[in-house]
Amino acid sequence: MDRLQSMRVFAKVVEHGSFARAAVALDMSNAVVTRNVADLEAHLGTRLLNRTTRKLSLTETGQQYLARVRQILLDIDDADALASSSSRKPGGTLRIYCHPGFGQSQLASLLPLYAQAVPDVVLDVTLSDHAVDLVQEGFDVGIFIGLQKFDASMIARRLATSNVVLCASPAYLARRGAPVTPADVAQHDCLNFAFEQLRHHWPVQWENKHLDVPIHSRMISNNGAVLRQAALAGMGIMIRSSFTLEDDLESGRLVQLLKGHHLGQLSVAMVYPSRRLVSAAVRSFVDFMNQRFPRPETDPWLPAV
Repeated sequence: MDRLQSMRVFAKVVEHGSFARAAVALDMSNAVVTRNVADLEAHLGTRLLNRTTRKLSLTETGQQYLARVRQILLDIDDADALASSSSRKPGGTLRIYCHPGFGQSQLASLLPLYAQAVPDVVLDVTLSDHAVDLVQEGFDVGIFIGLQKFDASMIARRLATSNVVLCASPAYLARRGAPVTPADVAQHDCLNFAFEQLRHHWPVQWENKHLDVPIHSRMISNNGAVLRQAALAGMGIMIRSSFTLEDDLESGRLVQLLKGHHLGQLSVAMVYPSRRLVSAAVRSFVDFMNQRFPRPETDPWLPAV
């Protein structure tokens, strides 16, 4: 008896609720399907299915056994897929979804490096901050930021942790001075995202206390690149996730303010639908990104202190 084959046949019979329908799905005769299940029951010394003329039902032992069999079959398929993808040369089209902020500031500079390493993969990249269903919309892999939601059944790996920072240009600080406490921010011109929850207050954590600091908006925009240019031009203070600041802090074009205060953190997560039957292109991209971000608990974009 081929026990693995009998397990697959048993699981398929339960899935279709019929020996005949399972036989069609497996491209086997009814007799072969019946014999596989019977051989499995004989090997186990117990009945897995209750058979009547009208329907099949699992015995209590059959229910427990089916759960384990399904996991075993998934693990085997997963192992086969990993081995197969590692032996295949990456090729075809790789559809990538990414949050716009990370896509414009980080992914855009990484993709040419990936393309150079994997020349036979065609990149199809979509940037959007709208809710996206990777499977339904046909994406192979996605990069999600912060509170963006994705299906819990997806495979997810955190790439990095981005701190939210308060910053301004040296020219602005020379003209207006730097805030020393969170309350001082209320006296400054602020460059603000067009989010309702940020329109009048900025959240700050300080000494285990949550503060909603009132602000005066000098500019409001739904585009982070517009706010960054305004900050570089000295128009005011802004809050930004560190990954969107490029090397502004390290170069001194912008100065981080209120360093002792916590304005929040955003996780950067790479998500893909399943380890099973993952393509060589997806595997190569996942490996590439993991190598680029080896320490997911840290913020690689803030200058070392």
